[in-house]
Amino acid sequence: MSLQIRRATLADAEALSAIAIATYTETWGDSYPPQELDVFLHEHYGLAPQREELCDPRSAIWLLLDGEQVVGYLAAGANTLPHAEARDGDIELKRLYILAAHHNRGHGARLMDAFIAWLDQPHRRTLWVGVWEENLAAQRFYARYGCEKAGEYDFIVGSTHDREHILRRR
Repeated sequence: MSLQIRRATLADAEALSAIAIATYTETWGDSYPPQELDVFLHEHYGLAPQREELCDPRSAIWLLLDGEQVVGYLAAGANTLPHAEARDGDIELKRLYILAAHHNRGHGARLMDAFIAWLDQPHRRTLWVGVWEENLAAQRFYARYGCEKAGEYDFIVGSTHDREHILRRR
């Protein structure tokens, strides 16, 4: 069975929270002290923040489904990245995560294509993405969609400050 993509609704808040926590932990869990990671995950990816995001009319989230099981997602919304040229109406790709068991099968590109189609209707909007400075694979992936480095900022999880590149597609 091929994996399906669909837009998330408020009814998906619990599944979205679960996949957000699972994929972040799988990807970055060993990068932070466990207690600090738990606080971060609850504050950013718990049920309440996911419901809030799903209710925000400026947000859009796509789920990658293996049958009924969510195995990845892409979340976008109003830009919050700190850049002097950011404007109201700009969109930030907040998160694009897929469980490792489903990597390297083109699903990230499929999610990104669905997002770009939404982003550019009815007109092309500026896209912002924050990417860890050492995540070269992600930087190459976003470059394929026209994103270029426009700045840097610190992404903070507890006492850890990770240097992030701010990418922009005009």
